[in-house]
Amino acid sequence: MQFIGERISFVDDKNKTTIIINPDRNSWINAMMGAWLAMWYVIGFVVIWYLFSFELKQQERIILYVFLSFWVYYAIKVTRSFLWLLFGKELIKIDETAFNFKKSIGNYGKSIPYYVDNIKKFSLKIPEKNSIQAVWESSPWVNGGERLSFHYFEKEISFGRKLNEKDAKLLYNLVVKRISERLKK
Repeated sequence: MQFIGERISFVDDKNKTTIIINPDRNSWINAMMGAWLAMWYVIGFVVIWYLFSFELKQQERIILYVFLSFWVYYAIKVTRSFLWLLFGKELIKIDETAFNFKKSIGNYGKSIPYYVDNIKKFSLKIPEKNSIQAVWESSPWVNGGERLSFHYFEKEISFGRKLNEKDAKLLYNLVVKRISERLKK
């Protein structure tokens, strides 16, 4: 196994290249996000308990139901981001026929093949350092921030979550080189 950058490792075999991109592992951020998520769940459960334990007016019930709809939305989004930070990874396998990509949390995730002959316009996207996009993507509860992309039958496929500029360029060079090698065969 070879490493490029801090979070990217790859293995070159005779017929395939396997690349693993791990999320940024910061124990302080994980602890803070876990504490925030635990408090969020406590708030939601207290509101649910209150809703079903006390006699409320119709308007109060409506307000609590509206709050709970937003609560559920953010509970799902932040839980997924938290699990991604703890157990997530992006897996790429480039063989003679396809670029297989899988976003997984633990072992859960589906590998999707993209046939090498149909991949077009490989690109690298690095946001400007002080832009709103860079600030937004640096937050731990945002899963986005893919740095590399390609076009596949009118769809844009993105990967390489929250990579810094150096790692993104190294990954870009590696993937483009391996795909061009596979196309020559």
